[in-house]
Amino acid sequence: MRSLVIIPVTMATYVRTTNEGCCSVSFLKFVLHIFNFIFFLAGCAVLGVGLWTVIDKHHYVNLLTTSTYVATSYILIIAGITVLIVTVIGCIAVRQEDRCLLLIYTFLLLLIFLLEAVAGVIAYVYQEQVISELEISMNGTFTSQYQFDESRTAAIDRLQRKYKCCGALGFEDWHYSRWLKENPEEKRKVPDSCCKTETLSCGVRDHPSNIHDVTHLLISLRVVSEHLRGKSKII
Repeated sequence: MRSLVIIPVTMATYVRTTNEGCCSVSFLKFVLHIFNFIFFLAGCAVLGVGLWTVIDKHHYVNLLTTSTYVATSYILIIAGITVLIVTVIGCIAVRQEDRCLLLIYTFLLLLIFLLEAVAGVIAYVYQEQVISELEISMNGTFTSQYQFDESRTAAIDRLQRKYKCCGALGFEDWHYSRWLKENPEEKRKVPDSCCKTETLSCGVRDHPSNIHDVTHLLISLRVVSEHLRGKSKII
């Protein structure tokens, strides 16, 4: 007759088996920490892109007729800050094995993905609309607002200096500008910022040898479209 041998299972044996292998608690904690670290780096990247857009490109935003471009940048900033906060909550939740914090962590992750998805869709859609918007608004902004709107005047001059261009569609645009029509005593034919070598009243000559012959519209299309495309790829 075979004897039945009973092997007692102690709590120590149970704890040891649950802390071993690829499904152990320690391994899952390690994976979550790695995920949190990668998520933290992604949050820093998203936040950096948003801040760079607001700081570096805000001079040219008021040349656009809608606030979609600015809204996308602030969505990225909010998403980036939220990611950094969530990673801290995630680390605390994993370390303390706090169920409540883990639920909050999961909810915030879903919220972040939603924010970034919205920003990505806006950037993608706006990328397709930006060409038609610039064609309609850019020339009108240049010819009607220059020297009458201080912020837009500064933005136009800065754009012409930085990208070595003149006019929205061409330097001839300035001949029909409100600035020259309402100031017949003005001897300049184009703003001084159009000049290859900018000096006081250098805009009296609009010959290609004196001014840049690249149009604003082409430059703006490339800069804004590439920036929006970069945002959608990052998201």
